[in-house]
Amino acid sequence: MIDSSTCLLSFSLSSILSKMKADITIPKVENVFLAAVQEWSDDFMEKVWYIYLVNDSDFNLDSVMVVSKAFGTIDGEMKKTSLLRHAFPNVPSVSVVKVEMVEKNVLALNNEFMVTYFIGNTLYDKKFTFRKNTINERATEEVPILFVNGVIVR
Repeated sequence: MIDSSTCLLSFSLSSILSKMKADITIPKVENVFLAAVQEWSDDFMEKVWYIYLVNDSDFNLDSVMVVSKAFGTIDGEMKKTSLLRHAFPNVPSVSVVKVEMVEKNVLALNNEFMVTYFIGNTLYDKKFTFRKNTINERATEEVPILFVNGVIVR
C-alpha cells in the first residue's frame, strides 16, 4: 500500500528531476564532421577507405574520443564488429586527423562513429553514421580542408 508521504516524495523527486533536465543544455555540434576518403595503401596494394575527423571550426577540440563500430545484416545474418576507440589530445581549428581504415568487408554494414570532445569546459558529442553501402566512389564530394573527394557525414 502506498501512503501519502510516498506519493509526495515521488512527486517532489520527479519535479526536481524535470527542473534538472531543463537546466541541462546540450550544445549543437557545428563545423565538425567525418569524411571517408579513398587512398592508396602500400600494405594492401590497393585503394582503401580511411575515416577522417574534420574540424572546420574556429575552435580547438580537446580530449577528443572517437568510438566506432559497424553493424547490420549480410545475407540475412546479423553482423557486428567490435568497438574501436581512438583518443586525440587536441585537434586544432581548421584541421583534420586520420581516425581509422575501414575494411572493405565492413562497407556493406552501417558504420557508426560516436565523437566526443571539449571546447573550453563544454562537452560536445554526436553520433555520425555512414549507412551501409554509402561509402563508395559515386557518393563523393570535395572534403573541406583536405581538398580531395570523399563521402561526408555531418
